[in-house]
Amino acid sequence: MESGLSMGSRAEVTTRYARSYVKAAKTVKGKILDEVVSVTGWSRDNARRRLVAAAKQPPGVGRQVAKKPRKPRSGKYSYDALKVLQWVWAASGGQCGKYLAASMRIQLDGLERHGELVAGRDRYGSAVRAELLAMSPASIDRYLRPAKATDQIRGVSTTKPSPLLRSSIKIRKAGDEVEAEPGFFEGDTVAHCGPTLRGEFARTLNLTDVHTGWVFTRSVRNNAHTHVLAALKAGVDEVPFEVVGLDFDNGTEFLNKAVIKWAADREIFFTRSRPYKKNDQATIESKNNHLVRRYGFYYRYDTPEERAVLNRLWPLVNDRLNYLTPTKKPSGFGTDRNGRRTRIYDQPATPLERLLAANVLSPTQQTEQLAYRDSLNPAQIARKIADLQNVLLTLAKDKTEQLYLASIPTALPDLRKGIRIKAS
Repeated sequence: MESGLSMGSRAEVTTRYARSYVKAAKTVKGKILDEVVSVTGWSRDNARRRLVAAAKQPPGVGRQVAKKPRKPRSGKYSYDALKVLQWVWAASGGQCGKYLAASMRIQLDGLERHGELVAGRDRYGSAVRAELLAMSPASIDRYLRPAKATDQIRGVSTTKPSPLLRSSIKIRKAGDEVEAEPGFFEGDTVAHCGPTLRGEFARTLNLTDVHTGWVFTRSVRNNAHTHVLAALKAGVDEVPFEVVGLDFDNGTEFLNKAVIKWAADREIFFTRSRPYKKNDQATIESKNNHLVRRYGFYYRYDTPEERAVLNRLWPLVNDRLNYLTPTKKPSGFGTDRNGRRTRIYDQPATPLERLLAANVLSPTQQTEQLAYRDSLNPAQIARKIADLQNVLLTLAKDKTEQLYLASIPTALPDLRKGIRIKAS
């Protein structure tokens, strides 16, 4: 016997009669079964089984027919605060809730200082500022969830092991003692090859200080040691503190006589990671993703114009990450309530704050760094970054998509080509 009711309606009927069915006498159970069968169209065995199962478990979603709907709780924060939160989040570069909560005061102070947020204009005021400063990281993530998006394109690894000089360079492994002072940098190059490794394409050198998280980024023509060495020299000169050590993977762009001789002349300690062990360079591997790939995308850049745009982009990104974006660092291990080993992290802080706490800068340098941070306009940085990213999209998007389409094999084989037969 068929019934015109949906499965949801049948579940509601079953839930309605379930508890009275299991408590009823045998004769009454028969009458309840007859009624359920007539309404739902189920067989008696099926109806009996569903009534017993519904009585054993609490009502689930779509089955709470006797429970009064819960009244939605009124929002804790005003609509104006939520709109300004989205704007501040965009100006900060899309920081997560934990980082944005830690840097909210710095962001608001910078935006107010440069006239981007003015009391009484565009929903902003003292009350909205107080609400933003009071938001928890979880609340920030929850309110920003609709505004977040992910990039679906992925990159290609181009690291080739260098047999030269590997045995003479010390290996640095994951789990080794963490550096207690700034100056030890992990380095890596990111290939802007798009979907194919053919031809010449730009590489971006990325350096990250292990202790503070300070970053330096520069794009070069290719991974020839002359270009990589020039970028390394620029990084050592521009970093506001002394570089005492460099740690790289086993790529030939780093393990060559020119780079090693330059490091020895500068008295820079040189180490390498183990082959095929990315955890040995966890700090720089994470930066490759949310610095180079996030801001430079996965497109192919192989012209001088594209490299020039990239090198105009990286100083803006470095300023945002070094002065305005907090990070958290692992500080040890602990156990949860079930006895499992867990990682413990410190409180989020910007690389500049970690650098100042390390007391490696002179008072004059500290004053200069703080003055430079106060001169930065987060909204202006966001606008310039967006403009340069639009230029990159104009230059490389169509070219990269055509290369990607050309790399997809056709549905039918080429009849003009011969058939390969395995030799016996």
